[in-house]
Amino acid sequence: MTADHPSAPPGTPVHHESILLDEPSTADLRAKVTQAWREFARALAERLSALPPGAEVALTLDPTASGTDDAVYSVYVEVRTDGRFAARAVGNATLPSGYRLDRAAVADMVALGWSPPGVVDGSGDQFGLDSPADEAPRLAALLSRTMRDVYGAPHPAFLVYAIEDGKGEPIPGEALGTARSETNLAREIGTELEKALAVTDEAGADTEVLDLAERVRTVVSTMLKSDLDRLQVDSDGDINIRAGSAMVFVRVRDNPPLVDVFSPVLTEVEPTERLYVKLSELTNRMPIGRLYCADDTVWASIPVFGRNFQPTHLMLAVQVMTGLADELDDRLHGEFGGKRFFGEGDKPGRGEHRTGMYL
Repeated sequence: MTADHPSAPPGTPVHHESILLDEPSTADLRAKVTQAWREFARALAERLSALPPGAEVALTLDPTASGTDDAVYSVYVEVRTDGRFAARAVGNATLPSGYRLDRAAVADMVALGWSPPGVVDGSGDQFGLDSPADEAPRLAALLSRTMRDVYGAPHPAFLVYAIEDGKGEPIPGEALGTARSETNLAREIGTELEKALAVTDEAGADTEVLDLAERVRTVVSTMLKSDLDRLQVDSDGDINIRAGSAMVFVRVRDNPPLVDVFSPVLTEVEPTERLYVKLSELTNRMPIGRLYCADDTVWASIPVFGRNFQPTHLMLAVQVMTGLADELDDRLHGEFGGKRFFGEGDKPGRGEHRTGMYL
């Protein structure tokens, strides 16, 4: 992948494709990759055609597998009440420097059928596309080409997908080719977590008395598929996790034992009665956690009990918060102003938390 266009690995010669095509031993490999993308697009079209109104589909290029570091390339599709598809694709506003789309890539997006960010109603800083309900095969092909040709996914196996109903519950169905289901991936993470904690136990540590902070670091590093020493920890001891334009912190408190998963969703926001009403309404709709305004900052917080600590509870809190913060900061910013943590052109937040990584 180049600094300006996520299509080729660093150091790859311009003529790499011709070299591959000239090598007989790689001809079958290219055909297999092409076939894998066709199967993925076909399976995606079938799933899109059968989805009920309110359902959502998310396709993401796995940064841990593709080596895109802090950059997360994703496309989203929502089935509207009239059956039409509303598709969105990540734009430069939420991509870190060095991984943003260059002019050629933006032109490729438009050529595929995407409208530039902000053109389609509700698209915000993302590319937008509305599609008729009867054009699922065409939309599936377009999404596949976006992930492959523009975002640089070398194979569908590098994609992670989630298909959920309007309440956020997974919708069962056939797999999307070789792409990985987020639900299955969560099970894999759970298995890896059990193994990691088992290794700690075998080393002589009792899980009941194991330092809470150490257990938290083990859980988060397992979720991020990262080594413990590679976790981003700031001067306050908080673990930093970047989630799109938002930042999520994981803080361990000693008295009482508590793990706080929180995010400064918006800073420098003007507290108004309308804002408080909105935060109250959103909090009432949240299955866990709360939203509140303090010191001109909108906070989102999900506490996890440290006594009788359950790793799965922390996993759920981190998964919910990373998705919630990244969605809410854009939505609330558009309605109430303020500054997002990693907003394009926004000033940094008040805190000194500046580092992080994507989940």
